Amino acid sequence: MNQQVITLTHPSKIINGTVQLTGSKSESNRALIIQALGKEKVQIKNLSQAFDTVTLKEALQLAANPQSEINKIDIGPAGTAMRFLTAYLNLIKGNFILTGSERMQQRPIGILVDALKTIGADIHYESKSGFPPLKIEGGMIQGKDKISIKGNISSQYISALLLIAATLKKGLTLEIEGELTSRPYVTMTLNMLREVGVQYEWVNNTIHISHQEIQEATIYVEPDWSAASYWYAIVALSNSGSIVLPGLRKNSLQGDIAIVEIMSHFGVASSFEEDGLHLTKISEPSGKTFFDMKECPDLAQTIVVVAAALRRDISLTGLETLKIKETDRIAALKTEIGKFGAKLVEDGTTYHIKTDEVFEPTTISFATYEDHRMAMAFAPLALVFKNINIEEPHVVEKSYPDFWKHLADQNFIIT
Repeated sequence: MNQQVITLTHPSKIINGTVQLTGSKSESNRALIIQALGKEKVQIKNLSQAFDTVTLKEALQLAANPQSEINKIDIGPAGTAMRFLTAYLNLIKGNFILTGSERMQQRPIGILVDALKTIGADIHYESKSGFPPLKIEGGMIQGKDKISIKGNISSQYISALLLIAATLKKGLTLEIEGELTSRPYVTMTLNMLREVGVQYEWVNNTIHISHQEIQEATIYVEPDWSAASYWYAIVALSNSGSIVLPGLRKNSLQGDIAIVEIMSHFGVASSFEEDGLHLTKISEPSGKTFFDMKECPDLAQTIVVVAAALRRDISLTGLETLKIKETDRIAALKTEIGKFGAKLVEDGTTYHIKTDEVFEPTTISFATYEDHRMAMAFAPLALVFKNINIEEPHVVEKSYPDFWKHLADQNFIIT
């Protein structure tokens, strides 16, 4: 889907069918780092086809077979790959320049770099202090084995450190300062490490992993709950909706399973059956008006768009990390929902959605800001408005490359 703009309509506004989602990007990227550290002891099944995962896999292959004195690894817009490789490349022999897209070079990495330098990493900034590109000299000799890191910036920094901890000669004790944002992602990392035999202790704000070997194992990557969230939005905004998503489990490692509970308040019932997760539109959404997104910030765009479209005035908190994602997602949401009269009002750390001025334009164009989640959060609005345009639709390749195909399969008309 390399068009600059696509137009979506959905004449019937009725949804019914089965959608096979790709493997979780979050689980896949962790699995690839674990596999690389385990030196072929770990097999992976149902690896994601997302651009970020493909990019990380290629980067790890390049790192394992350095071609020159200094090896440049460009991960484009892949944020998880940037964080995980910033930690991983210190453990292998070679000199690396780790860089990414223009936006990636504006996303801070200093807290993770400082933590790695504390334990002995040799990392320098190639341009602006605190930001990629990074020059990393591998083969780190560990000094300290205890570090502290802020918990409210990015859980990926913490996961990056935990992934390499067992391979460090002295292990690692990680003290998390303050409140931990996106806790389920840290739990996911630790649970996946446990799948390959790595034991850990987590007491209060301190996580300890001793030096230990990764064991032989096969990691099965569950389908992506983030991708599932867009189908919840589609069912919620349909006139009549019923979707089956095979392979999704009730006891998921992924924090975005929170969508099950959240969307029950927007008229979507969930049922876990043998053939997968069944979503059904029901006529009784709740009157709940306050939602804490601290543990699942990647769902925020979807919830904001659905609430605005359904004319539900709600309040959200826990969105602090959204300003340093692929784009400033707060600013992007304000602009785009404003195109049909909705408002996102900032009130300290709480955000209020106001819908009293919402109207229905005949045609409306949404910008995506080089952000996959903007495209996928706004696409379901084709069930509400007569025509919508999505600019730069190819951005979905980052996490859900089959998104437009799956929409076409559900009778969205895409031109």
